[in-house]
Amino acid sequence: MKTLIYWGSALAAALVLALGTAWWFVNDYGGTYRSGAWTTSTAYGSVEADMYTRARVALFGLLALDKRETMYYQTRTDSAGEPLSGNCTYRLEGSDLAAHWWSITAYDADSFLIPNERNVFSFSQTTTAREPDGSFVIRISPDPQEKNWLPVKAGEGFDLTARFYNPQASIYADPAAAVLPIIAKETCR
Repeated sequence: MKTLIYWGSALAAALVLALGTAWWFVNDYGGTYRSGAWTTSTAYGSVEADMYTRARVALFGLLALDKRETMYYQTRTDSAGEPLSGNCTYRLEGSDLAAHWWSITAYDADSFLIPNERNVFSFSQTTTAREPDGSFVIRISPDPQEKNWLPVKAGEGFDLTARFYNPQASIYADPAAAVLPIIAKETCR
């Protein structure tokens, strides 16, 4: 009986460890590079992608283009490390990303675009209203905002993806050195 309990406990511990490790790799995006709140992996859109990277791409619906064409940075937290919440308004502030073209998109917890009356799902280099100095401020909120409003659903978590299309060589050389927008929580319900 002791042997059965021993082997049963060992099997249960191994199963918990294996499932926990897989969950962590897939849900933490396994980003090998971090820039502020944002993470990325150079394996997206690459033949070098391991099974965890492929699982992330399938699970989060990246439809990753070839890594020579696009770099993807993702986050589920604000710049203070707090989970992004649909009960809050965030100020996403930055300047043009180091790419020929870029976009920032919000996704719900199931990695789908967030339905809204305005049909606004992302902002890009060409659709974002600018500040006088050329920088931009995008407000992410369940409540209407004056300009550059990226709607999210109240009461639900969400994540953001920043896409660099044809990024500058410096991004490939050092993905962690990419300058991405800060995400500051302004108010919460």
